[in-house]
Amino acid sequence: MNWTDVGALSDIPLRGARMVKTAKGCVAIFRTDEEELFATSNSCAHKQGPLAEGIVHGRKVTCPLHSWTYSLETGEAQGADAGSIATYPVRTEAGRVLLDVSTLAQKAPA
Repeated sequence: MNWTDVGALSDIPLRGARMVKTAKGCVAIFRTDEEELFATSNSCAHKQGPLAEGIVHGRKVTCPLHSWTYSLETGEAQGADAGSIATYPVRTEAGRVLLDVSTLAQKAPA
């Protein structure tokens, strides 16, 4: 794995997200109310809405454009919607958020 520091954990509010630009595209880093971190593609599979601006609830995010909801764990669309977004390994260390950038090329959405 190729862990890269992408910012301070304190910069991501509970039930919020931050968008990180990488050489392979934009990644959304989410922080749940249970203090869990998840990383996904920042683009909704429906109309490429900015997921980092969506509503985080439990282990899900709802796109701000057309209300598609995705599992932050699997990237799968929920309910009647079909599709998925890429998910990436993310962790914290000493208050910093680390993203495994080696997986970005493998999982980048088409």
